[in-house]
Amino acid sequence: MIGRKQEQEMLGKALRRNMAQIIVVYGRRRVGKTFLVNEFFNNSYSFKHTAVSPVGNPKNGLMKIQIEEFFYSLKTYGLPVGTSCPQNWTEAFHLLQELLDSKYNGENQVVFIDELPWMDTNRAGFIPAFEHFCNDWCLARKHVKLIVCGSATSWIVDKLLDDKNGLYGRITSKIYVKPFTLKECRDFFHAEGFHYDEYDIVVSYMAFGGIPYYLSQFQEDLSVAQNIDALLFDRDSILEGEFEKLFNSQFANAGQLREIVVALGKKRSGMTRDEILKAIKSESGGGFSENLSALEKSRIINAFTPFGQKKSLVKYRLSDPFCNFYLHHVIGNEGNQHYWENNCNSAKMNSWLGLAFEDVVFRHIEQIKHCLGISGVVTRESSFVMEGDSSNQGMQVDLIIDRDDRIVNLCEIKFSRELYTVTGDYSRTIMYRISRIEEMIGKKCSIMSVIITTYGLKKNEYSYRFQKVVTMEDLFT
Repeated sequence: MIGRKQEQEMLGKALRRNMAQIIVVYGRRRVGKTFLVNEFFNNSYSFKHTAVSPVGNPKNGLMKIQIEEFFYSLKTYGLPVGTSCPQNWTEAFHLLQELLDSKYNGENQVVFIDELPWMDTNRAGFIPAFEHFCNDWCLARKHVKLIVCGSATSWIVDKLLDDKNGLYGRITSKIYVKPFTLKECRDFFHAEGFHYDEYDIVVSYMAFGGIPYYLSQFQEDLSVAQNIDALLFDRDSILEGEFEKLFNSQFANAGQLREIVVALGKKRSGMTRDEILKAIKSESGGGFSENLSALEKSRIINAFTPFGQKKSLVKYRLSDPFCNFYLHHVIGNEGNQHYWENNCNSAKMNSWLGLAFEDVVFRHIEQIKHCLGISGVVTRESSFVMEGDSSNQGMQVDLIIDRDDRIVNLCEIKFSRELYTVTGDYSRTIMYRISRIEEMIGKKCSIMSVIITTYGLKKNEYSYRFQKVVTMEDLFT
């Protein structure tokens, strides 16, 4: 297994505890949650069930389908022949209790329910039945280790982790499974026999965002560009329709959530709540706040306060690389099987690669802080845009790291296929940005300039403008 050391340690500790455990494993679709649990427990369970996907199934009658499949899993693990199919979730969980009690031999009983949110269908009464199962039976038995898993992250957070009702304080462990870092992507490719260098892996990250399932579909005899074409532009690809499935499998009402993501994809600097409403031509009601919150909890978008602004000014930014790539390149080019190969060196694509590299950097802030020697310092990160006026020109800073040790790092992010050259004009631009930020913050902090680029800087009379150079290789630490 690549990475996941902390997650495995948490599962191991829970297994060793002499008390009942309710463990929640959650994260984005295709990130490897089920693989993690199955590998750790070697598919050895007292009971396992995977819920039926709502995608492609009619809403009417879905509860019946879910219960029937749960009943089939019960029979698979030894429910006596002749037992009648339960009519509701309360009966279903009572049958599970009877099954586990009959199989108890003094050892731990590991119960794994995968894609739990899908079981909570309309008017199913699932949550009260599940809460009663946890409180009345699971937590009364030290040997029971219940693991629940789901891709519908907002449901997991709302119904389990932040629940103030029946499950309040009952969850013993929560494990958020993150996408791979660049280093873990490199480890994965090398373990699979690929010979991609760091540049290739960064480009793959721009399109797939370190999602293990997507990377597992790469063919070792194809270049990164060829794999991108094969997986995202071929209509017969296994990832065909993945963008729609990402929403339909995680959210009950996916329509407006897609609209929000599409709107944010058009403005890299982010949008306020009111700007999003205007962009999607919607009013403030109708569940908009809940949808915005669901996307944030699912980490498809992130909320931030721009540097120098009041905390009350919150902006939202599309943060999922796969969604970003899909919206900018795949839509409208489906079936163009050599799109990426034919365009990967064009001026338009070079411009986009620069912007996508910024996204890669934002997802590796911890690695950058490590390189800067400030891993233990509390920081806040954001981009910064200042509109111009009659007396001052506008400016943009790619990344500002506002540190609690009274230092502000102004970070320029430059994607280049070779050593980056700082020109005289660019040097003056950097000095102008520093002076404007100094005007904003006064003498409260000192400013240090940083450049984050692929291969480093070409030494010349202007390269000294940056106190620190962070390279692509540093992102792989």
